[in-house]
Amino acid sequence: MEKKIATRDAYGKALVALGQSNEKIVVLDADLAKSTKTIDFAKAIPERFFDIGIAEQNMIGIAAGLAASGKIPFASSFAMFATGRAFEQIRNSVAYPKLNVKIAATHAGITVGEDGGSHQTVEDIGIMRSVPNMTIVVPADAVETEKAVKAIAAYEGPVYLRLGRPAVPVLYDESYTFQLGKASFLQQGQDVTIIATGIMVSKALEAAKLLAEEGIQAEVINMSTIKPLDEEAILQSVKKTGRVVTAEEHSIIGGLGSAVAELVTEHFPVPVRRVGIKDVFGESGTPGQLLEKFNLTPQAIVEAVKKIMEQK
Repeated sequence: MEKKIATRDAYGKALVALGQSNEKIVVLDADLAKSTKTIDFAKAIPERFFDIGIAEQNMIGIAAGLAASGKIPFASSFAMFATGRAFEQIRNSVAYPKLNVKIAATHAGITVGEDGGSHQTVEDIGIMRSVPNMTIVVPADAVETEKAVKAIAAYEGPVYLRLGRPAVPVLYDESYTFQLGKASFLQQGQDVTIIATGIMVSKALEAAKLLAEEGIQAEVINMSTIKPLDEEAILQSVKKTGRVVTAEEHSIIGGLGSAVAELVTEHFPVPVRRVGIKDVFGESGTPGQLLEKFNLTPQAIVEAVKKIMEQK
């Protein structure tokens, strides 16, 4: 049976380890510490944990002040509120002066589940991608999350770390090395490039197995850093395969699919298909039901590959 761990759980664990080794680390939350798992840090290092209450704008402003004072703040809330409610503060107080604030948002995408469309952000990557100076990281599993937290703490500048609610398959072991801005090739292939991020990486690997049974060899890339995009890795792959399918738990507008399409259009035009949420809001349901409804499945990736294989 495959091991599953939520990326938010890994985030909580990584924060504690980081805080114990680096006194500059401070953690802020918007009254959601139990859900975002910053509660782990609050229990371990209470003197460097600040619950700001249901006030995301204030939380980001305080985080900016702490960063300007030499601290390394990690500010957490649900992705919907971290990027939506606090956008102006992120833009003007963090990104504009390029302050060292890490916005670690959990419960991203539709797998928030029963909380419904109001809490399911399918726009957050697009929002953050458009902000100058912002780095965006979407880990595929718990191992990558822990390593990404360490990497972004060492990086000087604003970062948006996108995390999920449900447990997801563990794809990597401890030997994996995470590099900010670098893609991870999970499987080699010559017929089609599948580029996935977050929860969709494991589904891309499942799709690749199904395609292999039909004689289609897919190259699978985990694009955990959305910005800056690993352009070299993408172009290297698509020049070999001649076609690309992207997969993300986010709108096909503004996210990974948009970033890849923009890149190949300018540098090496090939057919592109985007598996993602088709410009609609989420709705209430279990994560499994919603992934099926919005076609965020291995089979949806397989179908996209088959359609693109028909194109010249």
